[in-house]
Amino acid sequence: MNEPIRVIIVEDHALVRTGLKTALRAGGFDVVGEAADGVSAEELAIRVRPDVAVVDLGLPGRNGIELVRRLSELEGGPRSVVLTTRDDDESILASLDAGASGYCFKSSAEAGLLDALRAAARGATYLDPTVAGVVYAKAMSNASPETPKAKSASPLTNREGEILALIAQGEGNAAIAVELNISLATVKTYVTEILRKLSASDRAHAASIGLRRGFIS
Repeated sequence: MNEPIRVIIVEDHALVRTGLKTALRAGGFDVVGEAADGVSAEELAIRVRPDVAVVDLGLPGRNGIELVRRLSELEGGPRSVVLTTRDDDESILASLDAGASGYCFKSSAEAGLLDALRAAARGATYLDPTVAGVVYAKAMSNASPETPKAKSASPLTNREGEILALIAQGEGNAAIAVELNISLATVKTYVTEILRKLSASDRAHAASIGLRRGFIS
């Protein structure tokens, strides 16, 4: 039997933490700690070594985006799933750029957050469907005539660009393999090469780089 995914909750509102803890435990997760600010959250992550951190963006002491960045830089640190009310492009892209493996809204269905945590724990990326739409729209805007130099400078092959676009839409490796009619092993090889070429720490970071530099079309 697999061990439950170990999670910490980083949220400054006590009632929200209580609700999250109840929902996550009911979903089979092991909630191993909680914090109300960004500084104590980093200390907690170092101490209890969770698999995933649920992170609000509006934290006192150290904001959620900076916390996500610091957690992603920890040796063996947890993956982060952002849970927030912020739906602006800047917050979404900055969170992904910082290393978030997921981005969910507090107004969304509980199942979405649970799926995001499971995806993060296995090294995949999960975006709320609304966020995926924002990311896709950003990718399409990068295809405008205003950014031809950024696109021509892409170090990615056409196939790698296709795969990066699917990653940006929140697709996992298995779904990409089906979409492109290639093997899962081949997808993993492409993803490894994409990360290397973009100097990205993970899939979410690669998607953010691709969007910012106009590599996705």
